[in-house]
Amino acid sequence: MKPSLSREETVRVVSLGCSKNLVDSEYLLKQIQAGGFQTLHNEGPEGCHAVIINTCGFILDARNESIRTILEYLREKEIGRIKKVFVIGCLTERYKSSLKAELPEVDGVFGLNETRKILRALGTSYRDELVGERVLTTPGHYAYLKVSEGCNRKCAFCAIPLIRGRQKSVPVENILKEAEYLAGKGVKELLLIAQDLTSYGTDLYRKRALPELLDKLCEVDGIEWIRLHYTYPAAFPVEEIISLMKKHRKICRYLDMPLQHTNKGILRAMKRGHDKEDAKRIIGRFRKEFPGMAIRTTLITGFPGEGRSEFLELKSFVREMQFDRLGVFTYSHEDQTPACKTMNDTIPEKTKKRRMETLLKIQEEISMQKNREKIGSIYRVLIDGREGKYYLGRTEYDSPEVDNEVLIPLAGKKLHTGRFYPVRITGAGDYELFGEVIGQGPSTSGTQ
Repeated sequence: MKPSLSREETVRVVSLGCSKNLVDSEYLLKQIQAGGFQTLHNEGPEGCHAVIINTCGFILDARNESIRTILEYLREKEIGRIKKVFVIGCLTERYKSSLKAELPEVDGVFGLNETRKILRALGTSYRDELVGERVLTTPGHYAYLKVSEGCNRKCAFCAIPLIRGRQKSVPVENILKEAEYLAGKGVKELLLIAQDLTSYGTDLYRKRALPELLDKLCEVDGIEWIRLHYTYPAAFPVEEIISLMKKHRKICRYLDMPLQHTNKGILRAMKRGHDKEDAKRIIGRFRKEFPGMAIRTTLITGFPGEGRSEFLELKSFVREMQFDRLGVFTYSHEDQTPACKTMNDTIPEKTKKRRMETLLKIQEEISMQKNREKIGSIYRVLIDGREGKYYLGRTEYDSPEVDNEVLIPLAGKKLHTGRFYPVRITGAGDYELFGEVIGQGPSTSGTQ
């Protein structure tokens, strides 16, 4: 096939949506580079000859962002600033035929598992020897590690099984190989991600293999923090994970466990398979064993059937549980999902948004109080970079992009991105801490 671009030209990959999408983009960037092209990631069209937009199609807002991005790059193509526009990802997997019909100016529309076709469209080919290798788009000291694809859950509101299919776990040996590759690149923190981390391995090994995987990942030299994201509360192996956290200090005292709601009727309608008491039991066990452990969750407001009493119960639950980190989303009535097929989206958007803002306001107060309590304490902080007058860092209790940061004045000691330092907390905001480095150099062991 005649190449679409010459090898000296540049391909930009624009990654939208979640961290799982980002990992897909990183794998693709590695393959494109191996084909001899220069690559860029995100930002505007300057300096690129072709763009590949990795879209998100999860909810309406994400789809709208994807469409806006596609249209922006098509305008750049129209005025001659770029040659080719390709579209991939969740949006294309879900709406490929309609995208092709409505946006004929796009040079290629590809689904989730069509990397070989994308590369052929660029004029290169897929290299099997590069499986597991990536171009990191995060700061070089941390990386997302995707351990499975798809999901077997049947949550009524969720379109992921429609888009990405049933769960497909990555074999343990492949994950370990990738972790060693990342450690060799200087990565110190691994953020484990999946649509349902709790169920990792059930399709491959007929058992929940997350504890076994964690045990082996902790033996990878160079990795100092391992963080758990998207753990599903139903059938969560609480005691095994607690035991591993005691055994391996590398596992962060951090748990991201999306609950979505607390009312029994709403959870049943959502087809979640857990209830409020399950959540309280799991959180209570971790907090008992690890005082100060950070618990992150996400909630949905405005699901069909959420009346005033159901919302008040959710509001009370947020105050009672005192979550360390909280994300809140308004319900999106998604095509072909069980909720869309059997329920009416009757709650006004204004009401959904007002309820979301109410919960976030409560969380802001909780976060401020928790942060003030940290003043005077010393934490091991990983430096992510610098911005304005501050170095930006994180404790083990905070994941990048979504959680608190520790701000350390540039006027103090010179700090290096990707290194750990002991930091005394000197001040607090709603969602940030202020600190100063103590001692003479980077922290080499321990956490708090």
